[in-house]
Amino acid sequence: MIRHLVLLKLDEGVRRDEPRVTAGAEAFRRLGDEVPGLEFWECAWNISERPIAYDFAINSAVADSDALRRYLEHPAHQAAVAQWREFATWVIADYEF
Repeated sequence: MIRHLVLLKLDEGVRRDEPRVTAGAEAFRRLGDEVPGLEFWECAWNISERPIAYDFAINSAVADSDALRRYLEHPAHQAAVAQWREFATWVIADYEF
């Protein structure tokens, strides 16, 4: 299994309640039902207000590297990423467990 972790940070001045941001969060929430091959899916807004904290987190798992590739290439994933690219940056970690 591969764990796929993503931490997203809103750009300076971007608020969580902006329509484009709420639409982006909803697009990620739907991925768990839209992308075949996801073994585990959760995402949510971070509740920490520490200065080093990121704003939104995705925690997911897939069976293997082929499933990860299919997830990353899936049109719904690509569309969600395109939305977030307009107002955020992120870091990822993929590891086997």
